[in-house]
Amino acid sequence: MLLSNLTRKQKLKFLDLAIHIVSVDGEATEYETRILNMMLAEVGDDIFKEYTFSLSSDLNETLDFFKEQPKTVRNIVLLNLLKLSLFDDLYNTTEHFLLDHVRRTFKISIAKRKELIALLYEERDLNEKARRVCIAL
Repeated sequence: MLLSNLTRKQKLKFLDLAIHIVSVDGEATEYETRILNMMLAEVGDDIFKEYTFSLSSDLNETLDFFKEQPKTVRNIVLLNLLKLSLFDDLYNTTEHFLLDHVRRTFKISIAKRKELIALLYEERDLNEKARRVCIAL
């Protein structure tokens, strides 16, 4: 969501963070892999062709990169990381702690995090409503 607004380097760094989020609790679930693939498609063909799904060597270096980015970029990145973590069937505390570390590093308030999460639930509800309407035809 909104990943196309990022620069090439921001997109690559975002994907590094995304891989860390889905890997923190072991192997990526089928849903996490599907969301990652959708995000990879959203960042564009140029990134898709060169990106490999592997962990970056230094998570803190990636976080430091984003600390220096505009607030809008940090919000977009956290929004998409939250999306990855919220919609699989398992709640993992390690994933939660990593996301909270990202939020604090990015200097994003708890109120803003709640607002971003609300957007994700609205998106999910809209998709479900659209699915039901289409099936009812």
